Amino acid sequence: MHNQTTVVIGAGPAGLTAAYELAREGIPTTVLEKSHQVGGIARTETYRGYRFDIGGHRFYTKVKEVQDLWQEVLGKDLMRVSRLSRIYYQGKYYNYPLSLFNTLGNLGLFPSLAILFSYLKAQIRIKLRSGPKPESFEEWVSDRFGERLYHTFFKSYTEKVWGIPCSSIRADWAAQRIKGLSLTKAVFNALFGSNDTKTLIKEFDYPVLGPGMMWEQFRTKLEAKGVPVQLNTSVTRIEHDGRRIKQLWVHNGEQMINLSADHFVSSMPISQLIVGLEPPPPAPVLLAAKGLKYRDFLIVALIIDQTEVFPDNWLYIHSPEFRVGRIQNYKNWSVHMVPEPSKTCLGMEYFCCEGDDLWRMSNAELIELASVEVVNLGLVAKNSLIEDGVVVRQHKAYPVYDIDYRHHLRVIQEYLSTFENLHTIGRNGMHRYNNQDHSMLTGLLAARNILGAEHDLWEVNTERSYYEDFTTDKPKLSEQFLSGSSSEQ
Repeated sequence: MHNQTTVVIGAGPAGLTAAYELAREGIPTTVLEKSHQVGGIARTETYRGYRFDIGGHRFYTKVKEVQDLWQEVLGKDLMRVSRLSRIYYQGKYYNYPLSLFNTLGNLGLFPSLAILFSYLKAQIRIKLRSGPKPESFEEWVSDRFGERLYHTFFKSYTEKVWGIPCSSIRADWAAQRIKGLSLTKAVFNALFGSNDTKTLIKEFDYPVLGPGMMWEQFRTKLEAKGVPVQLNTSVTRIEHDGRRIKQLWVHNGEQMINLSADHFVSSMPISQLIVGLEPPPPAPVLLAAKGLKYRDFLIVALIIDQTEVFPDNWLYIHSPEFRVGRIQNYKNWSVHMVPEPSKTCLGMEYFCCEGDDLWRMSNAELIELASVEVVNLGLVAKNSLIEDGVVVRQHKAYPVYDIDYRHHLRVIQEYLSTFENLHTIGRNGMHRYNNQDHSMLTGLLAARNILGAEHDLWEVNTERSYYEDFTTDKPKLSEQFLSGSSSEQ
């Protein structure tokens, strides 16, 4: 078994974890990464000494072995960060998690009572109904929290993120991301100060120089163990005999080379994996791969000539008149992310699709848009305080849970299960909206499968509460496949 070789495609959290576990057991492994740096969408970008995430990445998990890995790899360079985030809606800021008096003060007594009555009506409807389960995000949220709360705090932001109506988003996404939220508990916590809400945590770990620091250290430790991590290397063709993957053809600079191995672990987008197979899969499988959709993402990092801008780690911008969806304040994640103490760096996050009007904007136009919006939001007093900006574009940041995705994914899963030596892992490798801890768990279990275990990777983070819960009881790894945790926002 230990003489078998493995190729890992993708050097994000999932791929690096798989390679690291294999290296521990002495399995000869090669890691391929098409980008010029490791970390995938969990990397840290730099500009003029300013460091920023592709979205904020919190390091929190209930999976003990993932937590142990973080400590083993980074240890003293993990710092503890207090969480503070709010929602901007109709010109007002709402504490998140909900604060009863803040919410009442912003909404007013009668709108708040209307939300409460709508919620109670929904609860009665649930108890009396015996019909089919909700199929869409809109139905799922309205069913549990009432239509008033859905329209106030869910609809506009969700449609901004995904670019499609909530009626076209599967209930799966809601069940995975917000299943543990209880309005009753939120009100109870606001009144009595309890910290029993399953959806939120007050503190999390964070690398002092951003999440990319973790993945760079993974790479350093892998290479010290003799595991090469080949950057700027893209897979172009995956040859198979119908039962086993035989070899890969990859571009590395100007070279086209082929790699053979006993096992292949892939975190590349599953749709690209299917298209790259040679000979091609059956027509229904190709059609399913083409049917999977993704949401792209771009971030405009603005350098502000101001010591403090707002106290939050991040803000959610629910109001539809603003195109920005979320704003990160990197200095409030770690002061080391900003090289000049008198400055602030804000990450204006825009959700889009490649080819749409946002994506087609020039970098200068995007910086201008972000600058206007941050001033109109009242976060920066005047445009002259914005010194500079830079744009980073991220393809395939989010797998879309549209109405058809489950059918497409099932067709692909059934076909890929016929291969004996192919293991798909990670967010894009499984077309699943996993956080980095669950992505790492799929990599860890894939490595153990290569070593002889029989874990079902598709059961990780499925149909169970997803968000954080405070507990001192650490279940065994076999009990954690379906457990809730969260490592990024």
